Amino acid sequence: MATSLLLPTFPPSPRQSLTRSYRWFPVRTGLKPVCLTATRAQTSGGDAEESVVIVGAGIGGLATAVSLHRLGVRSVVLEQAESLRTGGTSLTLFKNGWRVLDAISVGPQLRTQFLEIEGMVVKNGDGRELRSFTFKDEDQSQEVRAVERRVLLETLASQLPPETIKFSSKLKTIQTNANGDTQLELEDGSKLLAKIVIGCDGIRSKVATWMGFSEPRYVGHCAFRGLGFYPEGQPFENKVNYIYGRGLRAGYVPVSSTKVYWFICFNSPSLGPKITDPAILKRQAKELVSTWPKDLQDLIDLTPDETISRTPLVDRWLWPGVAPTASKGRVVLVGDAWHPMTPNLGQGACCALEDSVVLANKLAGAIKGGSESVEEAMESYGSERWSRAFPLTVRANLVGALLQWDNPLVCSVRDNVVIPKLVRLGPMLEHTNFECEPLFGSSKI
Repeated sequence: MATSLLLPTFPPSPRQSLTRSYRWFPVRTGLKPVCLTATRAQTSGGDAEESVVIVGAGIGGLATAVSLHRLGVRSVVLEQAESLRTGGTSLTLFKNGWRVLDAISVGPQLRTQFLEIEGMVVKNGDGRELRSFTFKDEDQSQEVRAVERRVLLETLASQLPPETIKFSSKLKTIQTNANGDTQLELEDGSKLLAKIVIGCDGIRSKVATWMGFSEPRYVGHCAFRGLGFYPEGQPFENKVNYIYGRGLRAGYVPVSSTKVYWFICFNSPSLGPKITDPAILKRQAKELVSTWPKDLQDLIDLTPDETISRTPLVDRWLWPGVAPTASKGRVVLVGDAWHPMTPNLGQGACCALEDSVVLANKLAGAIKGGSESVEEAMESYGSERWSRAFPLTVRANLVGALLQWDNPLVCSVRDNVVIPKLVRLGPMLEHTNFECEPLFGSSKI
């Protein structure tokens, strides 16, 4: 039976009348119709009312907001910090991440700022080269660049209409009412009533906790990360450099002409104390690799204090029939809030970007009068993306476990047989295959 979605048409200028007009779209669904009303309206109970609320202005949240914006759907992004959280280092984007960035029309702008990585070199702790690969030799369509997190976030945010992101908006509680709407209470006491909620609030997601997800699980190793700065120009080739030891590995990759991202991953039976003092972090990182190539030591010394960090690596395995589904009513999860994974495949950010365009396409179709309801669109998204995210999470975990071996005999076999003679890069990068069309919408909703 055809029901209807009630959608607002917003006036083109804030100086014009604020009276809402509505258009009706037929939707075949047995569920209750969803009435998407104008942003920042006031309900009879005094709560602000929003149509689409995204919780979290990280990569997944901003990419989802931009994707919806490209498709003509307005959203509001709640960010608990006072500004964009632009700290941290960089992240590696493979071709699937760039497909998404191209689809939302920010790829060209980002490419001009970051080097394309041509290949990778694997060495042992003594500096002996075990294997090298060229990405284009394995896959002509491959594209790999290390991107500064700050630049990526600022670029995505710049694509959104003014006032889309609401800073200092920390989520406190979540409740749903009989109509399926969701009330979000913030730490400052304000409340919002949302028709659709998209949780993009990271690995410690309050939205995921409300939906019944377990805390992410510590995998047994931690990572130091930093972004070295060479004011006169960095000296490295455009390659990913990996160094493997016993229960210890490191890597570094040029980001731009003056910046180089690096990491050191080490086994640790427990999380250990939280340390934020950059001097202590640098000293600990250098002690771990004190006998390794000097390039890595110099890189750590040239790392600005604000970019160095030490974090535990965690993930969450979405076992079928055990883990909750990606959506609950008209609340849905994206990225690390749903499927946190270890960085061993370089797919955490890429997977969040994929989530954003898939969800945006499905929601926009439902909102604009497609054959699915909003709830059905979210369920379809969850089913499609689970079959992608769950295997990647498991594979990333297993790769990390293998690379963190500390048994001398096993490490010798790895360094002298597995890596030099058995590893093939092409099949290992098949998970970067992902296609999506450019996102274009007609009218604003």
